[in-house]
Amino acid sequence: MYEGYGVDEVRTPLEQFGEALRDARELRPAGKLSQTELARRAKTSKSTISRIERAVPPTSSHLPALFDQIFETDGLFKRLYEEVVAQTFPALYRRRMALEREAIAVWEWSPTIVPGLFQTGGYARALFRNGDRRASEEEISASVGSRLARQDLLRGAAPPDVQLVLCESVIRNRIGSPAVMKDQLAALLDIGARPTARVQVLPLDAEPHLLNDGAITFLTSPSHVTVACVEAFRTAAIIEESQHVRAALRGYDELTSEALSKRESAALIREQMETL
Repeated sequence: MYEGYGVDEVRTPLEQFGEALRDARELRPAGKLSQTELARRAKTSKSTISRIERAVPPTSSHLPALFDQIFETDGLFKRLYEEVVAQTFPALYRRRMALEREAIAVWEWSPTIVPGLFQTGGYARALFRNGDRRASEEEISASVGSRLARQDLLRGAAPPDVQLVLCESVIRNRIGSPAVMKDQLAALLDIGARPTARVQVLPLDAEPHLLNDGAITFLTSPSHVTVACVEAFRTAAIIEESQHVRAALRGYDELTSEALSKRESAALIREQMETL
């Protein structure tokens, strides 16, 4: 336990991560590792290891997996890091993040922007910068890092089934520089090409539908229970009542049937990339 912690004091996830790293390094069965040696094995700097152990953010998203590999901790640091990331989000979003991490299916509809789970770093940075012009570069970088860390679930051994429907305006509305937007569109093509994913574009002239008024995300748990997550400015809600979720799912089915096919959507995205 860190010096200065009282018996009843509650440690933050970042402090727990730092303490776990220090313990793993110092109590390693094969022999203690110095911070310098751990840094060498993790291909990072001694100052980074020291900063993590002192619970000073940020922590690079690629390091937890390396720590688990080095110390053979069977996902311990990955799980601790997920809690660290969760704490960077406002309280009203944390349960949604927890549900998202465990989901076996993620279905999204967005009429305005590419949803956070599918954003590139450049796209996310442009959104954060325009959303808070007084934020420091360090604050922006931390926010971008937290957003990108969510995408680890898409790269795992058993990624969730993904369905993403975007309004045509999302791919035509340029966020950031042309290069940033082009990279984002390329990322959407990459996601759509995966065997467990489908990306569709809803044409601007599509018929009105139940979900016209905002974005929605459906998350299905391993026990096959689906909830609907909705967001507005500084507010978020998780809809769990089965009748309301079923109604929203019917609206989503209408969206997917009205949207361009997966192949047609990819062609439209490529066409838009060529204009940038």
